[in-house]
Amino acid sequence: MCIPTVNKEIIMKYNLCRLFIFFSLYSFTACKGQGTFGENYLPVKKVIPLPGVMGRIDHMDVNLKDQVIYIGALENNTLEAVSLKVGKVIHSIAGLDEPQGVCYIPQTDEIFVANGGSGDCYFYHAANFKKISTIHLGSDADDVRYDSTTQRIYVAYGSGGIAIIDARNHDKVGDIKLPSHPEGFQIDKRNGLLYVNLPKSNVIGVVDISKLKLVSEWNKNDGRGNFPMAIDSEGNKFFVGYRHPATLVIIDTKTGKRIAAEKLTDDADDLFYDDGNNRLYASCGGGYVNIFQLLGENHFKQIANVSTRKGARTSLLIPSLNLFVVCEPANSGHEADLMVYKIDR
Repeated sequence: MCIPTVNKEIIMKYNLCRLFIFFSLYSFTACKGQGTFGENYLPVKKVIPLPGVMGRIDHMDVNLKDQVIYIGALENNTLEAVSLKVGKVIHSIAGLDEPQGVCYIPQTDEIFVANGGSGDCYFYHAANFKKISTIHLGSDADDVRYDSTTQRIYVAYGSGGIAIIDARNHDKVGDIKLPSHPEGFQIDKRNGLLYVNLPKSNVIGVVDISKLKLVSEWNKNDGRGNFPMAIDSEGNKFFVGYRHPATLVIIDTKTGKRIAAEKLTDDADDLFYDDGNNRLYASCGGGYVNIFQLLGENHFKQIANVSTRKGARTSLLIPSLNLFVVCEPANSGHEADLMVYKIDR
């Protein structure tokens, strides 16, 4: 299906605003680090307003069939459903309690939402947004990963755990105990492992999925604040974003050893690896999307620094639609927006 033509007036205003900000803050960015470059790798396709959405925005997922993005508006206590086809919010589920993790389940056409405040996880019909089921995890239900092969949902929660939920029966079927609260994590299907960022413990945990057990702890000395994570299963690598100092670390999945490292913009919260382009995208609250290109087996180079609104930490890569989307929170008199970028291949 085709996504409609860009609203040229909105894009023009947005680009003029970005140009003004860039020149007015040039001297500041020159002191603090590199400015904007490589915007040709991620041109703006459209800007979709998120009216009434205030505060911090957390994770997203996409319903490819209907081209709808589901956004956990954490501090707004809502789930926003945004249609890429019509370019607007088509529904908002209110009354949530700090929605953080979100996933779409294509086999059942359902939306799963993890609430950080109550620890409750809800299933909704994607067709009518009616609530179907609730699973209570205790507290701080956070990041979510869905394995479509097993139809299991993995949910980071509490002071140290990942719950495993059967998406078909809406039942909790397993639990993995961890030494502290998990943040970003990834499923390595080839090796039956989970790699889990445990920033309070200052380690990366390695979990054997079949045993539901933490089997190793890696990289205690790479930095602090390891929050986002992405994986290249075919290349036997995964990527971790550290906030202190702001660094991208590339790790060998076979050995747990650090392969390479690159500087990041401050406050990275989402990482995505595009295996079709051999590129890595990092959305950072410091005001940029950093893009890195794989130039050799273990060598990455930053090829772009695309400016965003400060606090725009959460993003989503949609390879099949050739899109990358970023949520910009409401601030400085601007309402929240979903920025839709075209990936230049």
